[in-house]
Amino acid sequence: MPEILEESTNIESHTVGIYRTSATVKGGRRFSFGALVVVGDRRGRVGYGYAKSPEVPTAIEKAEKQAKRSLTTIPMSGTTLPHEVEGRFCSSKVRLLPASPGTGVVAGGTVRAVLEMAGITDCLSKCYGSTGKLNTVKAMFDGFEQLRTREQVAELRGVEIASTDIEDRIDRGKRFMPVRAEGEKMKAPVNTIGQDRRGGRGGRGGPRGGGGGGGRGRGPAPAQQQDAAPQSAPATESAESST
Repeated sequence: MPEILEESTNIESHTVGIYRTSATVKGGRRFSFGALVVVGDRRGRVGYGYAKSPEVPTAIEKAEKQAKRSLTTIPMSGTTLPHEVEGRFCSSKVRLLPASPGTGVVAGGTVRAVLEMAGITDCLSKCYGSTGKLNTVKAMFDGFEQLRTREQVAELRGVEIASTDIEDRIDRGKRFMPVRAEGEKMKAPVNTIGQDRRGGRGGRGGPRGGGGGGGRGRGPAPAQQQDAAPQSAPATESAESST
């Protein structure tokens, strides 16, 4: 679960991985722990840090400090990326694809953690080569450095760009999103399973021979008692007619 580091800036941290290494010395083994942490404010700013320490809490704390110093701003187009990008680091390669609103984040644990801390809620991804957590995170940040907004591309090329293909897809996707009034909360689902049943199987706590037909009762069912009552009525009528 993400932890809030600074309430004023809404910066949260997420520990992606913990690594343990050992060095054999004269007196035995000396253990060391490494922590990979991703921090972000879910509004376009994200950073990562990796640190080592003889203890796990100290390693996480050092990694969080390093991650806050390396915060970068990611260009976004709504809730997704402005265009397709591919980042590389060593033998790891990560491809990030924009998606329409409502698609969600289709990614693994490492890529998902970085995208959620950045505030990207609609994105497709694919990893190639090595899938190590540290190299995958570094490959993602290499791809983030290649992102450009429509205004930046228009300024670099010296032309005017009305809209991009990704922005058109986002506009078409918003038409199918449910409209909700401000301040209105979604109703929680109501469990109606089992409410339409009228009597169940006769259990240990229920009466014998009543309710459901699967009980272990010894007495006759109520329906049989009702059928037996009308049969005695004709006998009394015949006796009155004879008198």
